[in-house]
Amino acid sequence: MLRRREFLAATAAALTTPLSTLTATAQGKRRLLYIAEPGIRNYVSYGGVGVLVYDIDKGYEFIKRIPTWALQEGKDPENVKGVAASAKTAKLYVTTIKRIGCIDLLTEKMDWEKELDGGCDRLAIAPDGKTLYVPSLEGPHWNIVQALTGEVITTIVTKSGAHNTVYGADGRRAYLAGLRSPFLSVADTKTHSVVSTVGPFGNFIRPFTINAAQTLCYVNVNELLGFEIGEIRSGRKLHRIEVKGYEMGPVARHGCPSHGIGLTPDEREIWLCDGHNSAVHIFDNTVMPPKQVTTLKVRDQPGWVTFSIDGTHAYPSTGEVFETKSKKLVKALQDETGRQIGSEKLLEIDFDGAKPVRNGDQFGMGVRR
Repeated sequence: MLRRREFLAATAAALTTPLSTLTATAQGKRRLLYIAEPGIRNYVSYGGVGVLVYDIDKGYEFIKRIPTWALQEGKDPENVKGVAASAKTAKLYVTTIKRIGCIDLLTEKMDWEKELDGGCDRLAIAPDGKTLYVPSLEGPHWNIVQALTGEVITTIVTKSGAHNTVYGADGRRAYLAGLRSPFLSVADTKTHSVVSTVGPFGNFIRPFTINAAQTLCYVNVNELLGFEIGEIRSGRKLHRIEVKGYEMGPVARHGCPSHGIGLTPDEREIWLCDGHNSAVHIFDNTVMPPKQVTTLKVRDQPGWVTFSIDGTHAYPSTGEVFETKSKKLVKALQDETGRQIGSEKLLEIDFDGAKPVRNGDQFGMGVRR
């Protein structure tokens, strides 16, 4: 009995020890996957509440759960709407429908949390880690926030149903998509003002991504099993690509046939979600328009997809890990209770000793090599 108690105590200690301490005792570098929950609506059945952490180099071994906001008796948990990180400032950010929280990656404690005007949706962070673009919850505006303090600097009003947000890798532009507009707004991050738009696309924009050069955007739109491509500099829509060989049907969430699109970091492939068919369709992006080449079946209806920093692994929101080259399943993730997880809000953070040195993004974007 004593040994069992000691074992349980040791396990509990490991699950509550800050990763900076664990990492400092490890040899070399560590690549970790951070998954914010509940990351599919407010369904705790997909992994509970908190940020789940997995060790990529140890076969996605579950490490621990970082607490966020405790469940309150008699109240539903808040949907997590987005996740972002900065290795430069060692901070992790999580938004829910009501609030935003800043977690220190070294102590794993909440530095600050705030309820912003209009609620929060899927945020984006500047490459230098100093500024956050936080959309209100499908509202008229984006809050521009100082990342280290939570202070609101200003707002950008588009009246488009603020939703998904991408920060360009050079930090000069942010891309703002509202789910009630067929136009993608492009903001100057120095003046915090919209300077151009791309579109109109065939319907209202849902998830989207951009290439590293910030010349092309790839967008999901309502009522399309497929995606469209826009040229950012000219503002023109270039192509509309429909999935072949699969029927468009009802979906459990989002009301959008294809909700989730990502570029592999090398931009050679596009991975596209298909909720009705519980599938991810893969397109060759070395030709224009991109060509459909294969399809992967997944264990649930996918609503998002992103990738490891090196591009070797793909992360659909079904909680599965696929090797991008072979297209084989690497791991079906579970939490510490053995529960099948799922989340549309996840990213990789790499450590060297106790120090975070590199972070990925929740969006599958092209990356300059």
